[in-house]
Amino acid sequence: MENLLTRRARQRPVVVLTGARQTGKTTLVRRLFPDHGFVSLDLPSEAAQAERDPQAFLTRHPAPLIVDEVQYAPGLFRHLKVAVDARRDECGLFVLTGSQKFTLMQSVSESLAGRADILDLETLSWAEVHAAVPQLSVEEFLVRGGFPELYEKPDLETDGFYRSYVATYLERDLRQLLGVSSLRDYERFVRACALRTAQLLNRADLARDVGISGSTAAAWLSVLQASNQVALLEPWFSNPTKALVKTPKLYLCDTGLCAFLNGVRNAEDLHASPLAGALWETLVFGELRRQQTNHTGGWDLHFWRDRTKEADFLRHRGGRFDLADAKWTEHPTNRDAQTLARIAQDLPPGSVASRTLFCRCPNPYPVSDRAQAVPLGELPEEWR
Repeated sequence: MENLLTRRARQRPVVVLTGARQTGKTTLVRRLFPDHGFVSLDLPSEAAQAERDPQAFLTRHPAPLIVDEVQYAPGLFRHLKVAVDARRDECGLFVLTGSQKFTLMQSVSESLAGRADILDLETLSWAEVHAAVPQLSVEEFLVRGGFPELYEKPDLETDGFYRSYVATYLERDLRQLLGVSSLRDYERFVRACALRTAQLLNRADLARDVGISGSTAAAWLSVLQASNQVALLEPWFSNPTKALVKTPKLYLCDTGLCAFLNGVRNAEDLHASPLAGALWETLVFGELRRQQTNHTGGWDLHFWRDRTKEADFLRHRGGRFDLADAKWTEHPTNRDAQTLARIAQDLPPGSVASRTLFCRCPNPYPVSDRAQAVPLGELPEEWR
């Protein structure tokens, strides 16, 4: 995301970088903007002044400035607007980071509309980690996940990291965002979401299994989305008369956290797990989403499903479709591509530009005259 972030800072007075906790937001902006001042509102004293006396805070910390965890001082945003309007011809005045998108976006939309560019930083991709740790297998990466600290400190135990991450996230974020009275219920809810990764989202079943109301489940799920812990993939349907599924699919954003919540601790557990296919699909979705987000600032993906067949991923551009499936295999065959061929027949003639099977093969190769098997590290141009 470095190129995108620096480019947007040259175009807008304010850049807001959001993302889950521990994805490296602070490290990234401090390295990319070394000439900016820096202040973290994680410090209660700084957050208190920024909230109660924003004018004095900005006098003490003049632009250009990085404000870390800015959501802790929503009262600061109106004064940021005044500071920006006084210097409208200047770009990159403020770089703001925050991990609580739920409250952050409300403040940005109210005070900085038209003045701020908003970007999401996700955990590391397989391509980024593999470039730094080439001996790591894709299965090991899936289980370890993409949080940077796990690769900065190779001896850090994955299990201990995620155990602490879940406890800290529940304590710090959710008590503030939702006033959750029962952390035990919420942890069960998060685990239930992890168990359903890469499945159609049934909110009623999810609520019933955890023992909470449907409205509570909806509120908790929206906070998981806003804090970049889960993502919903919407189905593609252009003709409302067709019998296509209109329910989104649920994915956890990081496979390491998802594997931990499902009790998958290493590559051996992964190969023996009945969830291996779902975890692989979750990983592929994350890679496609990160590639697009890091290049353009957003992602545009769907899936296609009716009563008899499904394409895990669909991308539509200018009347042309790209179809893809995630296959937990090293050697997909023409038979694995047949579902994509059948879906292509349901779409307008000549509109399907590519069919791809994302799998664990070492190198790309054709599995039919129209479909290609592709390893995760070599995403085709049409999916970037």
